[in-house]
Amino acid sequence: MDLNRWKGESVSLILTRIALAFSWIYQGAVPKLACMSSGEIELVGFVITTYELACAMVVWMGYGEIIFGAFLLFTRRRWVFIMNSVFLTLLVVYVAVADPGLLVLPFNPLTLNVALAVLSFVAFIELKKSMTL
Repeated sequence: MDLNRWKGESVSLILTRIALAFSWIYQGAVPKLACMSSGEIELVGFVITTYELACAMVVWMGYGEIIFGAFLLFTRRRWVFIMNSVFLTLLVVYVAVADPGLLVLPFNPLTLNVALAVLSFVAFIELKKSMTL
């Protein structure tokens, strides 16, 4: 790993990047690709009613999340972190409409997405600071 890539960045920015990247990569790889969670298929099935197409969409979403996670790890573009917060908020709204019962479960999409949105905002602030140094 090239540590010069993160030269001038605070420890909190580096840790925030790692946490965000891990979350996106894990969420793409495990419940979408490795295990193909029925819950993921059901959430997509709210919009795509054909089972086979919903499964294919879950796979593509998994790859997209892995790529996005890697991008968050290395990008120096602040707007990406704001977009991440917006996307996470929209995902909570989608879940609230598609399957509101998920919002009361332990480790639910609401608590996860709010925490990740706040981490994205922290990364935005820290990245802004590191670019002014």
